[in-house]
Amino acid sequence: MDLLRSLPLGLYLEQPITWMHRLDPRVKLAWLMSFLATPLLASAEWRLLLVGVLIVLTLASRIPLRVWRQQMGWLLLLAVYVFSLVAIAPDGLSVEPRPRLPENELAFVQQPNTVPKPAPPQSWFNPFQAAPKEQTQLANQLKRPELRQPTDYQYVVFQRGPIRVTRRSLDLAIRVGTLLFTLIYSTNLFLLTTAPEEVTAGLEDLMRPLRRFNIPVTEVALTLTLSLRFIPLVLEEFQNLIRSIRTRAINWKKLGFRRTIQVCLSVAERLLQNLLLRAEQIASAMKVRGFTSPNQHRVEWHQLILKRFDWLALVVLGGFWAARLAFG
Repeated sequence: MDLLRSLPLGLYLEQPITWMHRLDPRVKLAWLMSFLATPLLASAEWRLLLVGVLIVLTLASRIPLRVWRQQMGWLLLLAVYVFSLVAIAPDGLSVEPRPRLPENELAFVQQPNTVPKPAPPQSWFNPFQAAPKEQTQLANQLKRPELRQPTDYQYVVFQRGPIRVTRRSLDLAIRVGTLLFTLIYSTNLFLLTTAPEEVTAGLEDLMRPLRRFNIPVTEVALTLTLSLRFIPLVLEEFQNLIRSIRTRAINWKKLGFRRTIQVCLSVAERLLQNLLLRAEQIASAMKVRGFTSPNQHRVEWHQLILKRFDWLALVVLGGFWAARLAFG
């Protein structure tokens, strides 16, 4: 199962058990939805604050360094890379419009009614010849007077050579980078401290009012539980097939494109057959144990009871949303 241990995201940390493990899964689902919903239409300061809150929660929960360094490190590098790429990209507002009307309409109206005589034609054309004095004076009159900037506001934040960072590109870079980190890492932190059975139990409890509309909530929760349990089996079968191919020492360069495709199709067929066999074994095991319907054979892995620490987390969540509405 080396493939499962090498995956950096989406793993459940069994040991050590931190205070985030002891939280009720419904409370953690509420916090997760809050982290996913509050960045919408939020300011850049609030988005940066969310990133800081996630990092502080990771450090305060005393998750081992080997775990969050592998999961948070690459994600931070990806967020910084996206931030720098979007910051130096064109913001779309640097297009120079050309007005149809004169720049200085007052000077244009005050021109004399008599049209100046055209310059005599030259015997030969010289593109580098300077313009006549009358045309230069007329162009100077029609220019709009330069106004001094009343404040220290600058649209261009940084510019050196071809690299140009504007206020709009900087704001867009902060939004994209922080949103990428918040969406991925908040979900990963939830899966890191919540067992798959707790996730399904919390979802089933929160979806209980949907039973009034004849929605099979228990069947949905059971299907989700089986799918979460089936993912490691899929990865294990895939890893076993890869190891079987490596032991045969196939020379892919001599096979050619056509034979390589045939080998890949045969491996995919074998993988599908093994997965169907595993699914049939799980179904047979459920039938042997007398499983007929989820409502009659419910297995409670966890008793969902809100404790004192859970209520404290809900109170902090209320303050979190109040701060978002007031300052975010």
